[in-house]
Amino acid sequence: MYNPLNPPSVDFNRGLPDAEAIVDDVRRALAEDLGDGDRTAALIDANRTCTAQVISRESATLCGTAWFDAVFAELDDSVQCQWACKDGDYVRPEQTLVRLTGPARSVLSGERTALNFLQLLSGVATETRRYVDKVKGTQAQIVDTRKTLPGLRAAQKYAVRCGGGVNHRFGLFDAVMLKENHLAAGSGIAEAIMAARMQYADVPVIAEAEDLAQVEAALSCPAPPEVLLLDDFATHLLARAVNMAKKLARPPNRTLLEASGGIDLNNVRDAADTGVDRISIGGLTKHLRAVDLSMRLDDG
Repeated sequence: MYNPLNPPSVDFNRGLPDAEAIVDDVRRALAEDLGDGDRTAALIDANRTCTAQVISRESATLCGTAWFDAVFAELDDSVQCQWACKDGDYVRPEQTLVRLTGPARSVLSGERTALNFLQLLSGVATETRRYVDKVKGTQAQIVDTRKTLPGLRAAQKYAVRCGGGVNHRFGLFDAVMLKENHLAAGSGIAEAIMAARMQYADVPVIAEAEDLAQVEAALSCPAPPEVLLLDDFATHLLARAVNMAKKLARPPNRTLLEASGGIDLNNVRDAADTGVDRISIGGLTKHLRAVDLSMRLDDG
């Protein structure tokens, strides 16, 4: 059984989340929607079969097909889903994404839950793709954060990858991340980095700098962090931090510079053009807008 306290984070930058995680998501959602039974679907003849199709109402990047399939596999494995496209594909308005055949009761009972997953995850992938397209031609990668819907982090991070983005740490367990509140409660940034190295020799260290003095202090450490967050830096300060990092770099290992805070589609290209390695966008998974999809039952 999938354990949310021990998620399969090792492969999070490749492929789907663990199959048990997907089934776990789907079972929770179905229990929430169905309760002790679908009163409306029960009015339909149990022997009636139907065909249906899901259509995109807008341009989008598709994501969530495994969750969609899992909904009907849980409800009734006689429902067949035939996809015309796959996760990561660009889809157009009025394009048919998938055709379903099976018992009408099961198709209708699973409709909303299946569409909820597909619309939500496609929304995350679509927004990520917008950012990725904005920084095309630069070295900057678009990175997500932990600002996710409770219980759906693995799904949302997968959607980010489908949109061309890159995953940050999965949770509190797979990296040390020293942010302003951690530093305020302890010592300076260099001392905090070295303390983390001493206690967690095999865990990546990420540190957040709030000014150029902290950037220099972090990069001058005997063992600099793997990633240095440049939080709410103006564009000209990002450029100065990049130049500072080039001067203080210690090959073959190099600290990645990540711009964060106050970045949106209007200014993400400016941040990327400074030469930073990564740009983290909390809005990819936090400011959600589901893609407009609809399911139509064929006549007859």
